[in-house]
Amino acid sequence: LVQLVESGGGSVQDGESLRLSCAFSGGTDGSYCMAWFRQAPGKEREGVAAVDSDGSTTNADFVKGRFTISKDDAKNTLDLQMNSLKPEDADMYSCASAPDGCWYSAYSPHFAANFDSWGQGTQVSVSS
Repeated sequence: LVQLVESGGGSVQDGESLRLSCAFSGGTDGSYCMAWFRQAPGKEREGVAAVDSDGSTTNADFVKGRFTISKDDAKNTLDLQMNSLKPEDADMYSCASAPDGCWYSAYSPHFAANFDSWGQGTQVSVSS
């Protein structure tokens, strides 16, 4: 399994930005899919954005051009730049990895199906 540690969460105002980072280790060679998920208490986890081993990315519909996922294999980091944050974006954000590629797109309800490694999460709060 891959080890994942998130950082960068915090509290911001409506319309502001945050950059989340996920440091990963343990071997992500091959067809790894890396992604960000989010979950609020009492709600189902949902995919936010993903980057496949070929560099292709997919986003959830609610992203609407506001968030950008990027992976730096030299630094072993997965980042999520979040702009124009809204109060409804407030959630616990977690990064995750899947060893055999992105089976589904980030907007799919089945997106989490093959992810086997998860970080502890970092909290994002957005006040209006």
